[in-house]
Amino acid sequence: MECCVRLWPTVCWGAEVRAILAAALVGLAGVPTGWSASAADRLHFVAVNGKGVLRSAKADQPVNPASVVKVATTLWAVDQLGTDHRWTTTVGVIGDWDRSTGVLKGDLVIGGGDDPDFQWENAFMVARELNLLGLNRVEGQIRIQGRFWLGWEHGVETRETDPILLGERMGRRLISTFNPRKWTRSHINTWKALCARRGWDPSPRPKIEVTGGAQLDDSGNPTPVLAHRSNPLAVTMRRFNVYSNNDIVRVTDGIGTVGELEIFINRRLGLDPGVVELETASGERRNRMTVEQMAALLTELEVEAAEHGLELSRLLPVIGCDPGSTRRMFPGLAGAELAGSVTCKTGTLTHTDGGVAVLAGTFTSPVNGPVVFAIAVPRAGGSLQYWRRAQQRWVLDLMDEVGGAVASACGPPMSFSDAMAEVEVVINAAE
Repeated sequence: MECCVRLWPTVCWGAEVRAILAAALVGLAGVPTGWSASAADRLHFVAVNGKGVLRSAKADQPVNPASVVKVATTLWAVDQLGTDHRWTTTVGVIGDWDRSTGVLKGDLVIGGGDDPDFQWENAFMVARELNLLGLNRVEGQIRIQGRFWLGWEHGVETRETDPILLGERMGRRLISTFNPRKWTRSHINTWKALCARRGWDPSPRPKIEVTGGAQLDDSGNPTPVLAHRSNPLAVTMRRFNVYSNNDIVRVTDGIGTVGELEIFINRRLGLDPGVVELETASGERRNRMTVEQMAALLTELEVEAAEHGLELSRLLPVIGCDPGSTRRMFPGLAGAELAGSVTCKTGTLTHTDGGVAVLAGTFTSPVNGPVVFAIAVPRAGGSLQYWRRAQQRWVLDLMDEVGGAVASACGPPMSFSDAMAEVEVVINAAE
């Protein structure tokens, strides 16, 4: 099958570009002066602009893309759900609720809506609204219906995949979060910060005492009370990508399987089935992609974002503007002169496949226009800091080669999970 993917309006990953790639200089081609042949031989890279391929070496050899897989996951989410999509978590009651005493003799029911970024702040918002409606004590249990997460699980290796155990774990977390007596210093600080952002009085603290436990239980027909609506998808995906959070796998849980993500990406890039291989949606474990495909994938995400009226920087980290690891990894690109010039996604594995350091990004040259690049270093596990410096050196040299890079103003600051979240009352408190 012919591979043809938009890179920029005049560039396509088709036969013509592959011919250019084949004819491009290899080995030391595009490697900064002074690099040893052995060091240069480790690099897989490609850089293109609207005129064609600027640099290329081993661009068609598969490597582990690590967290650059998150670009694929983001593209799938935006394509399937749209950037304005919000996840809804519902709260209902089963039993006798006496609002004069604030006591529910029954169960509080959480309808999970696959919200991948429901945090303490969001739980506090729900508890506060329940208190305002006259609910302070549940003489029963928390029932979880559907898929509900609270807080982080830190990726595929430590996440709970059994739905029953997941419901119990997250229900217990919610019970603790609803009880200020069980708060840690982090809970207290999070509550105070939430109040400061929303202009709330931090005293008293929201409190829902639950006398029973928690379990996954889809039985019963709860009376709806509240609906919590998450941040828009674009805000959530930016949070996951800036912090390279492996719990991004939750996003795909609500869309389909990793196998379906793999099929989507191969089709989107015009590739035969199985050319891009994905084991996870986060970049953990074994995945396979070439730097040519990483660059094409980054461009496809930019095209998709533009169709929704967004810049790529509203979905991915911008070096020198956003928190996370990019400022530490690439201080030369994060400095005053270049801060805001590179939108990117990094990928790091310390042990899998011998470790890998990957950087895929884009910047705009004032002379040659947009440039997209991807550079990967397999077997880098023992020298990750060295190879991050090497990648920065490679990008700085590329910028010099194409006439510099335009440093754009930084976008909005990093959002919290509650930034645009809302809690809607779906019953009248007087009912």
